[in-house]
Amino acid sequence: MVESKLVELVVAGSNPVGHPSLRLNAVKSEGCRDVAQRRRAEIKLRFKLRLGKPAKSEDGLCSTKFLYVYILQSESNPERFYVGLTENLHSRLKKHNAGEVIPTSKFRPWRIKTAIAFTDMERATQFERYLKTASGRAFAKKRL
Repeated sequence: MVESKLVELVVAGSNPVGHPSLRLNAVKSEGCRDVAQRRRAEIKLRFKLRLGKPAKSEDGLCSTKFLYVYILQSESNPERFYVGLTENLHSRLKKHNAGEVIPTSKFRPWRIKTAIAFTDMERATQFERYLKTASGRAFAKKRL
């Protein structure tokens, strides 16, 4: 009987009424926390990168078409790089190595240094344009 009373007291004591301003601050902080979590989730969805193969739909066909922004590095002159955009990365690399692309024909053979898959054409072209700027080249040299 004494133990049950102690348990009741502990349970009753774990939910103090407290001052109204403390309760209000707790509610406000929970609201801010929820807002922050929602914002983080939105950012993750907005900048989510899909690596590998596109997801398949129920009928077994690929529902997403990838666009690849790629950086090639010359094997004959490792200081030379080329940035491009394509839908089929492997066939594009074959064209570069076969000399069919004039800007890259002098420094063959090429290898893929980095390839980034995009599902949005506008973002892919913006990123390719960025990598071709001085700032983008510095970013790629340091990070990619």
